[in-house]
Amino acid sequence: MMPRHAEPNANAFLGDLLQPMLGKDTALAQNSQTIVGHPGWQPDLLITAPGRSAVVVEAEYPPAANVEEEALGRLGFAVTIHPLPIEAAIALRYPEEVHNAPDLRAAVNNARFSYCVFTVERYSETPERRVKKTARFPESGWLEGGLTDLADLIRLSSLPQLAVNAAADALQSSIDRVVLFLDELETLRPAINQRIARLLGMDNVPQTRRMVGAILANALVFHQRLAGIHDGIKSLSEVCGPGISNPKAETLDAWAVILSNNYHPIFDIARRILNILTPRAAAGILNTLKYTAEQVDATGVENSHDLTGRVFQRLIADRKYLATFYTLPTSAALLARLAVAKMQEVDWTDAAAIGGLRIGDFACGTGALLSAVYDQIAARHERAGGDLTQLHPRMMAEALYGCDVLPSAVHITGSTLAGAQPNVGFGQSRLYTMPYGRLNDGSVAIGSLEFLNSDEQVTLSNFSDPSTRTGSSGDERSEQVVAEIRDESFDLVIMNPPFTRAGSDWEGSGREEDTIKQFRGLSTDAETQREMADREKRFTASTCAHGYAGIASSFAALAHRKLKKGGALALVLPLSAAAGASWQLFRQMLAEHYTDLSVVSITSSGRAVSFSADTAIAECLIIARKLCKGESADPRVQFISLTRRPQHFANSAAIARNILSAGPIRRLEDGPYDGTDLEVGQELVGKTLTAARPAEGGAWGGVRIADYSLAQTAYALADSRLWLPGNPAAFDLRMAPLNQVGNRGLHHRNIVGGPTAPFTRTRPSPTATYPALWNHDARKETRMVCLPDAQLQVRQGHENRAAEVRAMASRAHQNQDFGFGAQSLCAAFTDQESTGGTAWPDVKFSDARFDYPFVLWSNSSLGLLSFWWHCSRQQPGRGRITISTTETLPILDLRALTEAQLTAAQEIFEEFRDKELRPAYLADLDPNRALLDRRVICDLLGFDESVYQGVRRLAEKWCAEPSVHGGKARPKGGRLAV
Repeated sequence: MMPRHAEPNANAFLGDLLQPMLGKDTALAQNSQTIVGHPGWQPDLLITAPGRSAVVVEAEYPPAANVEEEALGRLGFAVTIHPLPIEAAIALRYPEEVHNAPDLRAAVNNARFSYCVFTVERYSETPERRVKKTARFPESGWLEGGLTDLADLIRLSSLPQLAVNAAADALQSSIDRVVLFLDELETLRPAINQRIARLLGMDNVPQTRRMVGAILANALVFHQRLAGIHDGIKSLSEVCGPGISNPKAETLDAWAVILSNNYHPIFDIARRILNILTPRAAAGILNTLKYTAEQVDATGVENSHDLTGRVFQRLIADRKYLATFYTLPTSAALLARLAVAKMQEVDWTDAAAIGGLRIGDFACGTGALLSAVYDQIAARHERAGGDLTQLHPRMMAEALYGCDVLPSAVHITGSTLAGAQPNVGFGQSRLYTMPYGRLNDGSVAIGSLEFLNSDEQVTLSNFSDPSTRTGSSGDERSEQVVAEIRDESFDLVIMNPPFTRAGSDWEGSGREEDTIKQFRGLSTDAETQREMADREKRFTASTCAHGYAGIASSFAALAHRKLKKGGALALVLPLSAAAGASWQLFRQMLAEHYTDLSVVSITSSGRAVSFSADTAIAECLIIARKLCKGESADPRVQFISLTRRPQHFANSAAIARNILSAGPIRRLEDGPYDGTDLEVGQELVGKTLTAARPAEGGAWGGVRIADYSLAQTAYALADSRLWLPGNPAAFDLRMAPLNQVGNRGLHHRNIVGGPTAPFTRTRPSPTATYPALWNHDARKETRMVCLPDAQLQVRQGHENRAAEVRAMASRAHQNQDFGFGAQSLCAAFTDQESTGGTAWPDVKFSDARFDYPFVLWSNSSLGLLSFWWHCSRQQPGRGRITISTTETLPILDLRALTEAQLTAAQEIFEEFRDKELRPAYLADLDPNRALLDRRVICDLLGFDESVYQGVRRLAEKWCAEPSVHGGKARPKGGRLAV
């Protein structure tokens, strides 16, 4: 007879096996007298840790009918041995084999558990148990994993999220009050604020005052914590409380003691700010922040929870040109998990080996990504039995490199990283403020991109060792600090670089506003910006950088140069990196030098398509490993399309685990059978699919797609096969890139506005010599035949060039910026040959009869699909292609049409001349679009009714894509038009 073990015995082994994975956490199994007011209750496991909420695990053998109810019933109760209440309870189901195992400990150690976690989302004010609202993760179904996964979930669930949110709100409120004191100084003694602004390398503007408040608030919160850790450090009440005659002097003295224990990343710049302030202003600010710091301390929340980093992000205003969008903590956690998983041959038990790693973020902002990587490394080390207090000095002094152009941002990065172990000092740090703009010697610098030119750079400031620290931007100077960032020396480079771009100057526009846009941040003047742009161009020559791709591509080139062979690359980039022509060199670089490539994007409708805060521009995560010497690249890339961005840290962990363990994965070439589902519990969180890497850096079409059968159909279509969902086989349908069938028109800057452009543009005229179809007006673009909306006038002295440009005018025009939610036409027709402009570049065919089938095809459902597959889907409900990418747009090979088909095409076109088409996102409901599909599929191409019906199903799938409808509401009661 096999043994049948009692649940308490299994729970005891579970706690015993988990304990070494939880570091300093305490795991108690089956203990009574632990829940306040309920001495008889015995949680199966109770896990507590300093600065974190208590976590309960309730475990049962199958069928575990009551386990969820028991877990839910523990939430909100106070714990006798811990100051924070139970905010998370895990319901766990043992597998049946544990119950009957001959060796219970071994069975628990090797088990695959099913579990979910309940958390408190809101409290009420009832006396004993204040839980008002709870959440279950996953919402339905169960997570599955082993002991390591369970330990990870316990760690994530113990974050006291409600206290963190309350503390962040309190900090922001107090910072707002600090700004009032600084505003008063601006009126009475403006030179004070000016000195502080120079110290921070910023202008004396309201944003800078908010930064000052954040830096000082951060220091006081840390001060309150350290006063209870180190002897000799006075508490806040002793230095700036009631009755203190000179709070400024007392606080500076206390900070000198703190700095003697190190903590320079937090207190050095704060000390220098406080030293500049007047005693009166300092007293008011310190008293305001003292109260808030004590509030934060009372919550029991440790600094390691990124409090100040979150607050700092709410205060940044200079984003328009620096484009430093904050990586959301949950997004950072996802990227860090995927990146660390690609790091090879790391002994996670060995603190010295881990400290020998080199991890860099050369656009670190407030350190969200570095912090997330540190968290992942620390978690792996802790689960392997390591001591984080031994690891911390090595990570801070040697492993983590961060660079930014904002001293205040680098301060927050240092604070956040140091806060991972606030009671452990360290000798130095590798966090640098990089010179940016015009320097004292008259030269210019471009921040971290200076490392493209040299392994060593003199930094503007470094908050590590006071004996080797340089002053900031006009402040006192001491011995210079040289940052060493050697080529091919980093094990991991992780970045969310700025996205600004130079614009069309890189294509010869000559416009000043395009030339310098990427260097407008921090109030650099026009001449400085031009010199900085020239410097960037010199440094990025022969790299993957491209001016129209923007400064992000320059940072990608920097990451590649600094990453060692076998190292991991992890980037947050605009979605245009996946398909934009200007990003081709970047994709080619990855194809030639990297393997194990993963690309993650978000299909969500509306604005939540980015991994960063405060932007509606779609982004993607790109994770890959640099090839080792002699290694061959994996010829495939894995695409992951998430239904939405991660909602919380446990969600990030579950998504990463599914991505890393997914398999077997559907391929793009497999036909229209969709991708492989990624599920958390019973929730579909995304889909994944693999595809061959396109040759020569070709576009990655597999991003932001909810239904991969559309991608598979579009891929087959580009390969001259019409393979529709539900059909077991494909039909032949001859296709070709547009540039093999016709010629695309000129960039609009070569027609109007550029330095060599032969025309100026004015209002339209029915008798125009040079009519033009230039801009979008969706109200007038509902029929395939459109009227020119402008006329061109020849610039004096440019007559010959004007004749050349005019010779390229055509009747067919390709939509370059297609708003699927408002616009109806993918291609337009003008009865007169017209010059295409910004929105409607020309498409010129050698045979004018091709104009008709081209416009018909482009506006059919298959044409819409082909355009969508080929375009960049960076903005909700919008698809963009550039002039250069138009050349490779797959279209019906018009050369293969017979004379009879060309005649039929013209007849069909005349039938549709006056028919209204609804916006493209309603293609499945539009009876005229359905009729157009029938005419094209059946009457022009000769397919039967079943193929036509398949195309209409395809239209329904396409219109359901979030990147198509962009969250725009559909008519109520709408039905598929067939």
